Amino acid sequence: AQHQQKIQIKKSIIQSQTRSSYLSVAADARPGTPSASGPAPRAAPPPPPLAEAPLSGSPAMYGGDEVSAIVIDVGSYSCKAGYAGDDTPKSVFPSVVGSIEQAEDTDEAKPEKEADSASDPKNGSKPMDVDKAKTKRKFYVGQELEFRRDHMEVISPMKDGTVMDWDVVDNIWNHAFRRRLLINPEEHPMLIAEPSINSAQQREKAAELMFEKYKVPALFLAKNAVLTSFASGRATSLVVDSGGGSTVVSAVHDGYVLQKSVATSPIGGEFLTDCMMKSLESKGVVIRPRYSFKKKEVSPGDYKVVDLDFPNTTDSYRLYHMRAIASDIKETVCRVPDTPFDEVAYANVPTTSYELPDGQTIEVGAARFKIPDILFNPFLSQTIPGIDGFGDSTSIRGLPRMVLESVNRCDVDIRKELLSSILVKTLIPVLHCYFSLHTPIFLVAHHQFCS
Repeated sequence: AQHQQKIQIKKSIIQSQTRSSYLSVAADARPGTPSASGPAPRAAPPPPPLAEAPLSGSPAMYGGDEVSAIVIDVGSYSCKAGYAGDDTPKSVFPSVVGSIEQAEDTDEAKPEKEADSASDPKNGSKPMDVDKAKTKRKFYVGQELEFRRDHMEVISPMKDGTVMDWDVVDNIWNHAFRRRLLINPEEHPMLIAEPSINSAQQREKAAELMFEKYKVPALFLAKNAVLTSFASGRATSLVVDSGGGSTVVSAVHDGYVLQKSVATSPIGGEFLTDCMMKSLESKGVVIRPRYSFKKKEVSPGDYKVVDLDFPNTTDSYRLYHMRAIASDIKETVCRVPDTPFDEVAYANVPTTSYELPDGQTIEVGAARFKIPDILFNPFLSQTIPGIDGFGDSTSIRGLPRMVLESVNRCDVDIRKELLSSILVKTLIPVLHCYFSLHTPIFLVAHHQFCS
């Protein structure tokens, strides 16, 4: 009992000393209060209680299970966004946007214009720059692009797999966060998928936008090839990424992309779509955009197509809708041939029917094998009327040569492992099946054919 009393007395003494020292420090820190040792430095305010601390952005929140990381991938064909750990993206929408130039309000720009002209009256370029700055672009992303608008241009932020217009990418990110995922980017860490050939300036610009505009708590930029390899449970693989605007073959070793092994080609899904359009046009097939006509019922079960005239529709918007139809034809009827394409051997193949949106039915014959085989033999594009620019260049090579060049640039010790782990990321499902089942045939027969 005496021992416990001594402990209680010691506790009370310590508490009283702590309280007196805290009161003396608070009195010295109060402005205008003199002290025995002279004016004390201004003390920092005490930290707020734990219950009043903001929860968003704290490491305990975005590092735990309460808040999931956001994964976003802006490609040349589509933008994919979702939560880390999910099997599929939450939202997929086109990466092209509609753009209309609009005039800004001149009330705020007028004083600036008068000040500039007063400071330098002899400079004739200054007023022109101010007039040019008065126009701004209004973007339409996602489903807003499907509605026709006068003078609306369809533009893409990507060219050859790299970002060329960051204003468009900024609007695509904002649409994915605010309209699709319905989240506040300040509360979620971000993972951005980037191409294997991305430069340091591109990475800096992406980080600048994410931190300064969206104020994300954490950011990580990962290569597309590394993410594809990890998604299949491999740390070392050869990734064939055939997207909309280009095809990239890169080797991944122990979770890192070997930059010396990256091989690129401008042949992608959009080029195959253009080949399909030119092939149909050479046979007299006219593809009508969905907005350019309507069906009128003349009798029960009988409809007549009536053309609609929209003179202020831009050529880029019309081409965008025509490409959408041609892309659906390509994905529906095309398949990669089992053997290299030959005009004589595939002249008598059975045709496949396809119904266009305006009701006309077309028959697609040898072209449904010829178009996909351009990925393996780019010189086939020269046989399609209206297609030029790729077959004449010696730097354009097919997938077999790109795969072998990428592997030969790597060390000898890992070549066998790379050839045994070829991963395909593509928009053409039959191409994935072809790689999976016929990899030895692909490496030997097609390479000999393209040599």
